Amino acid sequence: MSDTQQSPVMLVEAQGLKCPEPVMLLHAAVRRSEAGGLIRLLATDPSTQRDVVNFCRFLDHELVEQSDADEQFSYLIRKAGA
Repeated sequence: MSDTQQSPVMLVEAQGLKCPEPVMLLHAAVRRSEAGGLIRLLATDPSTQRDVVNFCRFLDHELVEQSDADEQFSYLIRKAGA
């Protein structure tokens, strides 16, 4: 079983929201989670493809996976500090 399947995942649903709201919700979820915690962000705003990558890079969080299908973007982020 992979590490992502063992750890609980905090879900952030940001479908229908526009920049900067998805990243603001992600930031709030990161604050609430523990170091090494996993957060799944679901969004429909295409700008999240750039914003989430930059958010993770700037704050040293790991972008574990990123996908898009049917105009929905999904990101799995591991909070830094584990």
